[in-house]
Amino acid sequence: MLDFDAKSEALSLEAFASIDRAREALSAQLTGGLSPAALALAFIDWSIHLAAAPGKRAELAYKAGRKASRLLGHVAASGLNAEAPACIEPLPGDDRFRSEAWRRFPYNVWSQAFLLNQQWWHNVTHEVPGVTPHHEDVVSFTTRQLLDMASPSNLPFANPDVVEKTLASGGANLVEGFRNWLEDTARQATGEPPVGTEGFVVGRDVAVTPGKVVFRNHLIELIQYAPTTETVAAEPILIVPAWIMKYYILDLSPQNSLIRHLVAQGHTVFCVSWRNPTEQDRDLGLDDYRTLGIMAALDAVGVIVPDRKIHAAGYCLGGTLLSIAAAAMARSGDERLGSLTLFAAQTDFTEPGELALFIDDSQLHVLESMMWNRGYLDAGQMAGAFQLLRSNDLIWSRIVHDYLMGERTPMNDLMAWNADTTRMPYKMHAQYLRKLYLGNALAAGHLMVDGHPVSLQNIRTPLFIVGTERDHVAPWRSVYKVHALVDAEVTFVLASGGHNAGIVSEPGHPRRHFRIATRHHGDASLGADEWAERAETREGSWWLPWIDWLASHSSAERIAPPAMGDAANGLTPLADAPGSYVLQR
Repeated sequence: MLDFDAKSEALSLEAFASIDRAREALSAQLTGGLSPAALALAFIDWSIHLAAAPGKRAELAYKAGRKASRLLGHVAASGLNAEAPACIEPLPGDDRFRSEAWRRFPYNVWSQAFLLNQQWWHNVTHEVPGVTPHHEDVVSFTTRQLLDMASPSNLPFANPDVVEKTLASGGANLVEGFRNWLEDTARQATGEPPVGTEGFVVGRDVAVTPGKVVFRNHLIELIQYAPTTETVAAEPILIVPAWIMKYYILDLSPQNSLIRHLVAQGHTVFCVSWRNPTEQDRDLGLDDYRTLGIMAALDAVGVIVPDRKIHAAGYCLGGTLLSIAAAAMARSGDERLGSLTLFAAQTDFTEPGELALFIDDSQLHVLESMMWNRGYLDAGQMAGAFQLLRSNDLIWSRIVHDYLMGERTPMNDLMAWNADTTRMPYKMHAQYLRKLYLGNALAAGHLMVDGHPVSLQNIRTPLFIVGTERDHVAPWRSVYKVHALVDAEVTFVLASGGHNAGIVSEPGHPRRHFRIATRHHGDASLGADEWAERAETREGSWWLPWIDWLASHSSAERIAPPAMGDAANGLTPLADAPGSYVLQR
């Protein structure tokens, strides 16, 4: 009777919680998935403390006067000299006012006024005494988005390049831009991919490195790639991409495929291809991804290439999950890993970058309600968050180029891959955000695997870690924190580019460079900025030193390429690469 009453009460409590989730999920449809409460709390915190800080307000009034004086001085100087220098320059990476036409009156006044105003609002939203750092970041980010919307570069009558093209074409650019907008809107409404992606078909134009699917379970397909050399390195490589992305970012076009490059260098390469989950997969958790994903793949690789160490490499979330698996394996005495490579993957989440703007308890309640309602996090929700982090590059510049200038941004393989989105199951993503992002459980040693806490200090295999200079998803200083968490040899690379382009950095790619240094066991650890000052700078692709590093941590033996799969042990090839999971929508 008591047991029945307890179950009945639990069901009643769940029913009450379901009401709140349903209400939150409905509200999220109106707010774009953002938490109004989180925004309100941030702005209330900021405004109360600003109102209570007369010194800060006096400082802002003083700076406003100085900026107005600088702008008036610039206007006066421009009247006397058309080539007068600017009174303020855009921030690095801000190309909105790069055109020479912005140097002419009145466009120079508008652009300079905007940049000075942007700088002043940065002062308004920063260093207000008493404001919670997270709230400061939210207010600053929100204000920046509002300012970017009002940038003169986005206004057809205030952008000199748009004005000139409109006059020269008789307005044809605006007509063509309207057509582009109609086409994009129709495609978005019907769920079609963006214009140009039809030129990058998976299995035909991208993800074309020959191979076989040699293992499949509910969560992954394991692809083994066909050898192209007479002999291969004795130790195979297993690649674990993030489940938030399709695996073929590492197998794009033939000329920039990391997987093809590894195979050409005589490596036996395996890669995990994750299933695109549906609402039926809502209860798949973080540990399911570890066991059905990484551990199942390691078991299969060990059957096909027996009695050999395995070089494991993980990208982004796949790298975080791989580090968890490696730590758990080290604790249990599982010595199958010969090395560990992490591409743009965080293990310490105390400074996770601007993506943390969307992660707090209030925002997680919204996300979890949305996922609970659907069974998964929709790909569009994450895509929108990533676009906001780089709104100038990914939103406003595209609007100007495609809709005001009436041109089409040429599609490339990386852009087409970025549009090929995936979903994430409710339970796994909620656990990932709460345990790792909010709780930082992995770095703190609180994450439990098989009933035991995971400690990265147990990892003894050498590590090769890659961060990228302009990463908004996994900032390189955050990635660098792994030095403080492991007691092993760490080779760290800081590559040019961003989260994706910095990893897809094939030999021969122009204007690529990287810094590299190794901390051997027992060496003193350096801070991230101190490391950057001391590390060796090289031109070219970081792929080449990684290949050398793999060789230095492998046996010198070369062997005949292993068979594709192992039919005797139930690993009969099931399909040609790229398999079926990558094609799921």
